Amino acid sequence: MKWGLTVYGTVFDMGIHPQSGRQPITPKELIDMAAVRGLEGIEIPDRILREHDPDTVAAYAQDKGMFINIASGGFDAAHLKEALELGERVGAVTVRTVVGGAKFGGDRRHMAGTWQPFLHDILTGFQAAVETAERTGVNLAVENHQDLASEELLWLCDRIGSDRFGITLDTGNPLATAEEPVSFFRRVAPFVKNVHLKDYWVYGSEEGYRLVRCPMGQGVVPFAELIRILSEAQPDVTLSLEHGALEARHVRVLEEDYWTEYPGRSASQLTRLMRFIQDHVKEQGDWRTPYEKGEPPEAIAAYERDQLETGLAYMTSLIRRTRVS
Repeated sequence: MKWGLTVYGTVFDMGIHPQSGRQPITPKELIDMAAVRGLEGIEIPDRILREHDPDTVAAYAQDKGMFINIASGGFDAAHLKEALELGERVGAVTVRTVVGGAKFGGDRRHMAGTWQPFLHDILTGFQAAVETAERTGVNLAVENHQDLASEELLWLCDRIGSDRFGITLDTGNPLATAEEPVSFFRRVAPFVKNVHLKDYWVYGSEEGYRLVRCPMGQGVVPFAELIRILSEAQPDVTLSLEHGALEARHVRVLEEDYWTEYPGRSASQLTRLMRFIQDHVKEQGDWRTPYEKGEPPEAIAAYERDQLETGLAYMTSLIRRTRVS
């Protein structure tokens, strides 16, 4: 396993958010930030990487002993081919992409009657792009970005059938598609190429529950079990710290129409999910982030930095335990 750092989760501090008032972090700065914290790699958006000479970035990362993953997006084959070719130039391990479609909190209600055609469009785009992944030797890995459920991720992997295609596992997001995390981890583990280490607090609501960002190790995600599963299934996987978004994700599982366009789920699956929520839920408290409270950019950036340092401390302890075992 190799451990790294993403830019998402610190979008104000790293100048990614348009309201931050800061210049975006450079690849070199992100590499240095990861290196000084004893990490082994980075994941950086392709739009930032394109603003810098890829050969220079590749040489700098190699000199520091750092892996590079690229954060891209969509399922347009031409765009993904460009990202994969950029990945080849910088020596990237994986290009991660997201497909969208669902709203925050796994809400598909607006896509009633159109979700299945949407999935087939995704499949077509990935099937075309994976040829470039195989040629370049760079993985293409779709993320569970609060949109695709495990059933659909496995369907894509089965239909594409390439060793260069797989999954970027976001550890916090199974709950956004109404899935108990450990069950999700086990199901997708054979196809995981890359991991985003994200944690959440869970706050109850009349409609279901809210996922609220928190430092890694302070929320509900069972990281020790995750590492045990991945140690067996994907011992060479890359894992990068990524704190959650600045807006809570409301997962309305207690509303009947929430399940619009979802795969059929068994009673036992729903029981495991709701038991997990019941065991971890916070019923009271102000769950809003500084961003949701309308605080100024510097206050939001400071909040992100504090959570990053707390999460990194936990991540460092997890790395030590993993290497000892």
